[in-house]
Amino acid sequence: MNTKRLTQIAMIAAVYTAVSLALAPFSFGNIQVRIAEALTLLPLIYKDGIWGVTLGCFLTNLIGAMTGVNPTGMLDSVIGTFATFGAAVCTYYFRDRKVHGVPVLSILMPVVFNMVIVGIELGVMLFPDNVVTGSIICGLEVAAGELISVIIGWFLIKALEKTEIFRRHAFAQ
Repeated sequence: MNTKRLTQIAMIAAVYTAVSLALAPFSFGNIQVRIAEALTLLPLIYKDGIWGVTLGCFLTNLIGAMTGVNPTGMLDSVIGTFATFGAAVCTYYFRDRKVHGVPVLSILMPVVFNMVIVGIELGVMLFPDNVVTGSIICGLEVAAGELISVIIGWFLIKALEKTEIFRRHAFAQ
């Protein structure tokens, strides 16, 4: 890995973390719209986006737990990060499967991974007496917020693809 790639990964992680923590009241819990999750679609156009969003998610969840704004605590640093990593990897691998030119399966990966994994995490923590129902409810709440984030992410990706700096310098692979 060269310095340029490492710097790009760190920049993605920093943006993800900064946006998530700046909007902390909306970034954590069962009813959340973590706007930084828009970056989970970067693997559509930049493979190292996988590592940037994963690192950003880990740092966000860790700092959130340490400062008390993340109600799920340190557990989310592992579970939430795993969900984001899985989603980012699948977003990258399904990027060429398109419906009318739109990589729908890739776009849905963050929604599905977070709905299932974070939904179960929250269901166990918030509904210990009825984990299944709690996981379904929390999963659907997380999925709704995630869907908003990936829609924003799709427009972000389309805008990035049109920029000269993107095509020539910043993320050329």
